[in-house]
Amino acid sequence: MVSLSYFRSMKVLCTIFFISSFLTATAQYDPARVAKKAMKLYEQSMEVAGDGNFTEGIRLLKEAVKIDNRFEDAHLSIAGMYGEMKQYDSAILYYEKARSIDSIYFKDYNLPYSINLAGAGKFEEALQAADIFLSIINLNATSVKAASFRKRCYQFAIDYKQQQKNNTYEFLPHNMGNTVNSAVSEYYPTFTIDGKQLIYTRRVNNSNEDFFQSDRTDSSWQLSAPLKGNINSNFNEGAQTISQDGQWLIFTGCNFPEGFGSCDLYISFLTPDGWSTPENMGGRINSDAWESAPTLSPDKKDLYFASRRYGGFGGSDIYVSHRLPNGRWSEPENLGPDVNTSGDESCPFIHADNQTLYFTSNGLQGYGGDDLFLVRKGPKAIWSKPINLGYPINTIENEGSLVIAADGKTAYYASDRSDTRGGLDLYTFTLRSDVQPTRTLWVKGKVFDNNTKKGLPSAVELTDLTTKEAISKVQTDEKGNYLITLPVGRDYAFNVNRRSYLFYSENFPLSEKAPDSVYNIDIALKPIDTNATVVLKNIFFDVNKFELKPASQVELDILVKLMKENPTLVVQLSGHTDNVGKEADNIKLSTNRAKAVVEYLTANAIDAKRLLHKGYGSAVPVADNSTEEGRSKNRRTELKIVKQ
Repeated sequence: MVSLSYFRSMKVLCTIFFISSFLTATAQYDPARVAKKAMKLYEQSMEVAGDGNFTEGIRLLKEAVKIDNRFEDAHLSIAGMYGEMKQYDSAILYYEKARSIDSIYFKDYNLPYSINLAGAGKFEEALQAADIFLSIINLNATSVKAASFRKRCYQFAIDYKQQQKNNTYEFLPHNMGNTVNSAVSEYYPTFTIDGKQLIYTRRVNNSNEDFFQSDRTDSSWQLSAPLKGNINSNFNEGAQTISQDGQWLIFTGCNFPEGFGSCDLYISFLTPDGWSTPENMGGRINSDAWESAPTLSPDKKDLYFASRRYGGFGGSDIYVSHRLPNGRWSEPENLGPDVNTSGDESCPFIHADNQTLYFTSNGLQGYGGDDLFLVRKGPKAIWSKPINLGYPINTIENEGSLVIAADGKTAYYASDRSDTRGGLDLYTFTLRSDVQPTRTLWVKGKVFDNNTKKGLPSAVELTDLTTKEAISKVQTDEKGNYLITLPVGRDYAFNVNRRSYLFYSENFPLSEKAPDSVYNIDIALKPIDTNATVVLKNIFFDVNKFELKPASQVELDILVKLMKENPTLVVQLSGHTDNVGKEADNIKLSTNRAKAVVEYLTANAIDAKRLLHKGYGSAVPVADNSTEEGRSKNRRTELKIVKQ
């Protein structure tokens, strides 16, 4: 007969959550009276389970309970193994079978029983089981601490559930399929803003981490392949972020020869031949500690990442570094105690709206492991208090990286759910509405010289017309290509500037209704030449009024800057209307509107001698006045260069 001490040590080997305490004399179950054949099967199950083969361990234990159906420890071990496999309902079933044999003997197991109840989302029952466990007399301090921690988690889950009681959200993760997933682990997905290119990490041969890519055609993901170029190596590359325009890949490289610490951040650039040889991001970004999990803002100006460097609040903190005008990166800034804790924060993801940041934390109150949280950027770049994404997105297990598509609702993450192809697979699901970021459109295209048609490196700026806050300012590449994001819910002024050229002006009114498609706009900048014209699309007046609306200030200030940068320039401001109403009234209105712009410029130190104005009424239409769209285009303010 195997001793009781051996019996319990084998359960610890099998990572079943046995927490020792003194069984009372009234317990009915006696391990010493278990049938020998059943005990032999139990011993065999412990050996195979010790090698991680829980399926075979469960099979042997089920044979044991067929021989002796009152073999409570066998029932408990089956429950523990199912729990290790995250098959919580099966674990609960066998815990309850064990309890029905002898509830007093079972009392020690109420804590692991509660954990599996919580794994299945039964938090109220889990709380009751934890209370029963804590009622054990002379329970040791370690057990009290563990149970008290779980109680806080269960109570948090119950409170959160109450807050969401009217929410009809269903969490339905969908496996991304065989073209993306394989028999080994796939994780850490990242996407270009158009959602057509997926890059992720795959554990090749269960040892080396490399990058793979899958492209989407219509609604299907094509068979993935290793990234082209010089980026994959014999070292481990992983935990990556691709820039929204698909041109940069920043990732974590561990134990590279030139590294500053155990894991550093590296950058690779897309070339005609594939991805370039990675470059270490240098001693500002990297330290002698551990850096990982980068995420890049849509304008490529802010790099968020996790680091264990000296001076943080806990183990791993989230930092941000800003790209300077000279292209270098600033000293990283800790996101502060509202985000970081004495625990570990990692896996940041900044959405295309450039306002919503998702991350994992085990230091903030959650469900028991690493939970997913979000914070939103407010005025003056101050982050909100973290919001737990809640069950069932968060569970008692450790949640990993999460990325959200530009539509604000389609989420992607890695998990080892029951339908996995092997290890971790990539899944997609719809994010609950209250934790979604802002839906984000984008505008992309090419800036070029109107005369030569050659691409022009230029500054592209997006400004909130209500707050007059610059939302994004990007530089085109050397060929003039640009991409800028447009979070819906605001009205924007869009301007493109380059010295010696008239600026380009566009307006995106997205505060009330956003279009279903994105914008593709190629922009011909006109050199500053006599008779060159530009429509000022962000000069606003009320109907039949000529007082400038406050939202006009953004464009007017750009016009002031143009005049100051070109001190010999003489321009004419012209007003135009549609053909509705009497033409005499239209002439008067358009003249007064042009005059209002001139008065703003003179009030901002522009010499009146350099400014002419004229109202044309409806005499110079640019569109058909028979439609509202055409009439809207005809109601405009134009700038014309009279003299350089």
